[in-house]
Amino acid sequence: MKVTRDVILDLLPLYYSDEASPDTRVLVEQHLADDPDLARVASEGRARLTAPPPPPVNPDAEAAAYLEAKRQIANRIITLAIVIAVGAFALGGAALVGAMFLLGT
Repeated sequence: MKVTRDVILDLLPLYYSDEASPDTRVLVEQHLADDPDLARVASEGRARLTAPPPPPVNPDAEAAAYLEAKRQIANRIITLAIVIAVGAFALGGAALVGAMFLLGT
């Protein structure tokens, strides 16, 4: 089976990020050597593929973000518990007033 330009174009991101196997690297290099037009297109595309490296993860910032998220979740749980308790007391109080009204008449 003949390797087409489209296959090589699909493999270029792996090739340029050094994630391709040695056999794939050889295949891409041979194809680029045989097709100068594709080599030009590939070199132009490489400039678009290179992205700045991600910033290093700061362990202190990561721990602070975790603690803040944990605090916010705890606050939401407490707020929900208060809302449920107030609702339950309101319903219970209304039921008690209704029962007293019915028994009083």
